Amino acid sequence: MEFRIPYGKNHLSFLLPDGLEIEVVEPAETPAVPDPLGEVEAALAVPVGSVDLMAFRGARSVAIAINDKTRPVPNQHLLPPMLARLEDLGLTPKAIRFIVATGVHSTMSPEEFFSVLPEEILTRYLVGCHDADDRGNLVHLGTTSRGTPVWVNRSFVEADLRIVVGNIQPHQFQGFTGGVKGAAIGLAGRETINHNHAMMVDPGALLGHFANNPARQDVEEIGQRIGVHFALNAVLNQDKEIAAVFAGEPRAVLLRGIPVVRRLSQVPVSEPFDLVIASPGGHPEDINLYQSQKALAHAALVTRDGGTVILVAACPEGVGSMSYERWVEGMTSHESVIQRFKQEGFRVGPHKAFQIARDAARLRVLVVSQMRANLVRRLLLTPASSLDEAISQTLGTIRREARVGVMPRSSATIPTLEKIA
Repeated sequence: MEFRIPYGKNHLSFLLPDGLEIEVVEPAETPAVPDPLGEVEAALAVPVGSVDLMAFRGARSVAIAINDKTRPVPNQHLLPPMLARLEDLGLTPKAIRFIVATGVHSTMSPEEFFSVLPEEILTRYLVGCHDADDRGNLVHLGTTSRGTPVWVNRSFVEADLRIVVGNIQPHQFQGFTGGVKGAAIGLAGRETINHNHAMMVDPGALLGHFANNPARQDVEEIGQRIGVHFALNAVLNQDKEIAAVFAGEPRAVLLRGIPVVRRLSQVPVSEPFDLVIASPGGHPEDINLYQSQKALAHAALVTRDGGTVILVAACPEGVGSMSYERWVEGMTSHESVIQRFKQEGFRVGPHKAFQIARDAARLRVLVVSQMRANLVRRLLLTPASSLDEAISQTLGTIRREARVGVMPRSSATIPTLEKIA
């Protein structure tokens, strides 16, 4: 049988022999809305929750948090209707500021802003990039009930109207993205992100869980302290097109969007696989290994102990985190990574090494990417020169009637085991 799987901005095709028990595990095929701009305008016209942009008539400044280049946010559809409404409130373009919410990802240069914003917006509005380590532009807003110190971008906090724009998607330990997260994490200081993300080891910090997820509920509290007024969030289909739009009070937006994401993304799996061939979903989800790790984590949930995951991720920008790359240098085993990480305590960057090691310690992980083979080996993973080579290597080590899972959009998939083998 022949299959296609996203890889960067293209696809890779591959064959699997007869006799294998093969399941394709991917989000439900969903049509895009026929009129995306109209859909956004309709959502803005009837916002959910107890907020209305009309209440901000007379505001003198607006800050809009947007995702960085690692997220496929359809800003070309989301932003024009929003900006039109803001200008109808009397706000001039000079009063509206976009802040690229990088969290602790690499900061984006002005030359890169075109990858997240249309040219007509770049030439009309102020655009800046967050820096989690710039204490001069961070303000302290106290501490959450879970002990997280809240340091947040000063320019965002001091605006009269604070808006987040992004997507609602599954998240490996926050449960879901969306709502206040674009500001609560994307515009937070490193200390805030470190403390929040350390909760990823909590048993309740799970993919697809919201209400009882300590990491996500901590994010909600951070958002409350910031005072995020309004959220505009999209749910995307398999082709990264808009399937639904929600606007209004951030928590209400998230609670409306989560059931839609679950319906599209949650896929039952009858029993664990011997082999999973997983792609993050192509560009930009596989822009680097830091982002592509999510696909491995989702695939590992339905891979048996001792099984294999072939991670198909272009990673044109390499690892994506120098702190991760430096930290893992010289490590000799996944077990030693796990032990060192626990001894030293949580740090963003090295946490990716821990997340990968946690899965790779019980699985064989092959990586098909544009990264140099010796770099992949230094990360304690096995490089493959091609997808065909990776499949050939693996088929020789598994039983003839093995179960094989194909996850073309693993980062956007919530695989759920119906029974444990």
